[in-house]
Amino acid sequence: MSKYTTGELAKLCGVTVRTVQYYDTRGILVPSALTEGGRRLYSEEDVQRLKTICFLRELELPIDAISQILKEEHPEKVISLLVAQQEKALTDEISSKQEKLEKLRELKRGLHGKAAFSLESINDIAVIMKEKKKLRNMRLQMVLTGIPVTALQWFAIVLWIVKGIWWPFVIWVLVAVTWGILETRYYFSHVHYLCPECHQVFKTNAREALWARHTPSARRLTCTACGHKGYCVEVWHDGDVQESTDSRHQS
Repeated sequence: MSKYTTGELAKLCGVTVRTVQYYDTRGILVPSALTEGGRRLYSEEDVQRLKTICFLRELELPIDAISQILKEEHPEKVISLLVAQQEKALTDEISSKQEKLEKLRELKRGLHGKAAFSLESINDIAVIMKEKKKLRNMRLQMVLTGIPVTALQWFAIVLWIVKGIWWPFVIWVLVAVTWGILETRYYFSHVHYLCPECHQVFKTNAREALWARHTPSARRLTCTACGHKGYCVEVWHDGDVQESTDSRHQS
């Protein structure tokens, strides 16, 4: 079995010799053997023990707490829980960093190709990014609720063609019209528009929005704040959106 000196152990675990000596004096890393000359020797188990101690120190556990954990009958169970907690914390941190990275990329895409940009244009992009996920979720929900309606449509059509039974198709028409009205009202009650000229978030009536020319993320509307007519970006309707945008321009 391999034996390591204090210096070799320190190098293996990425710590200083002084650190190994300190853990020895605290009684949490006792050498497994001594040479005839009194030099400390450490085993493979000691290497793993030191790595465990270093990990626990990274969690900012005090030496006394580490000593108590290592004295437990099954210290690996306690350490396993600490590892799981640390893993979750790191996963959450990575997720948070990923979201920030995506926001930076969105901002970069939004500013790409603009010869000049203002604080208002940056704030507009920030508003769009913040509400983008809510809009995407709402559209997904609408698609999912439309699947049963579409399934009923094909069932009614096939039944009419094959069996000559027409009344399920009439039921589908009634269901589809009702679904369409409800979905339209729901959609436009949760969508406002961001004007590229005055940077105000405004609400328009569903009729104008429904018949306006549009892209997947914008509609050609007349801004109720400045009168500009052009493509305005869809944003999720949140109570804080209007207030924060108005207060931005009042300041």
